[in-house]
This record gives sequence, structure tokens and C-alpha cells, in this order.
Amino acid sequence: REEALQKIESHEKLCRIMQKQTHDKIHSIEIQIQRIESILLITTGALISGMIYVIFNLITK
Repeated sequence: REEALQKIESHEKLCRIMQKQTHDKIHSIEIQIQRIESILLITTGALISGMIYVIFNLITK
């Protein structure tokens, strides 16, 4: 019985460690996604601005 309790406690400890590692990895991925989103938004804004500039120049000529 003591051995079974020991195994359960050991398993629970391992699960907590793995849960923390998983949480940390997910958090890291969330930060990377936010960074990629901001880069994508800035790039899209620059592209749209450039296209508006080109269209405006074509119309005014």
C-alpha cells in the first residue's frame, strides 16, 4: 500500500512538472504569435500604403 501511494505521488509530481513545461511552451508560442501578428500588420499596412501611392500616381498622370 505504501508503495502504491509512493507511485501515485511520484506520478502526480511528474504530471505537475510536465504541466508547467507545457504551460511555459504555450506561453512562449503565444508571445511568438503576437510578434508575428504585429509584423504582419505592419507589413500589410506598408503594402497597402505603397499600393495607394502607386494608384494615386497613375490616376494623377
